[in-house]
Amino acid sequence: MLLSLHQLSVKFGKHLILDRINISIGRGEIVTIVGPNGSGKSTLLKTLIGAIKPVSGYIERAEKLKVGYVPQRLHIDEALPMTVFRFLTLPVQRSKKTISQALVRAGISGVEKQQLNSLSGGQLQRVLLARALLEEPMLLLLDEATQGLDQRGTVDFYQHIDSFRKETGCAIIMVSHDLHVVMKNTDRVICLNGQICCEGTPEKVSNSPEYKVLFGLDDNDVLGVYHHKAASNQFHGSVLNVG
Repeated sequence: MLLSLHQLSVKFGKHLILDRINISIGRGEIVTIVGPNGSGKSTLLKTLIGAIKPVSGYIERAEKLKVGYVPQRLHIDEALPMTVFRFLTLPVQRSKKTISQALVRAGISGVEKQQLNSLSGGQLQRVLLARALLEEPMLLLLDEATQGLDQRGTVDFYQHIDSFRKETGCAIIMVSHDLHVVMKNTDRVICLNGQICCEGTPEKVSNSPEYKVLFGLDDNDVLGVYHHKAASNQFHGSVLNVG
């Protein structure tokens, strides 16, 4: 087991954001976390990387666990000149070859000399992915990393993620407001709204009463057409609007 959360609770002031969360993540596993705005998804990831301290409970990590993190967005001062290459050498110097390989893995090769502030939103997200992959993580956390991408860009982004997982055996936790791309090789879906409402395979979660109530869905909604195949190793794009 790479990571286990035990009765984890987080508060902001007097407001309880996460309430007694129990999650375990195994090697090579892909887990997708869904929930409405304010459900605690981003808070959960920030707690996993140590940016937020829980008020109770604890996190158990595998020895020497390396974690890569791709945030929702990165705010860049437009007056600050910085190339992609320079950005990827901070705070640790890396060789041109290493950076080039990370950019290829992230699906955005050949941008080393471009200014960060000249990149499109989709390009910047790929650079952030490349930065996370530089750490050769055992666990990769994606906090709505495809926000702002169109459907084709989203599918392509996750295909590169899947290639990295196959190559390295890295586990992945993907957080989303809604499942813009339904992935056939997602092992588990966790539905979060302060507490874990339900979890399991995509079919099990999508058919659960808790999920339907939380997102205001009925049996005719889009997720019902999704069929999970555990043996599948490819991402397939299907638009799912739940938010």
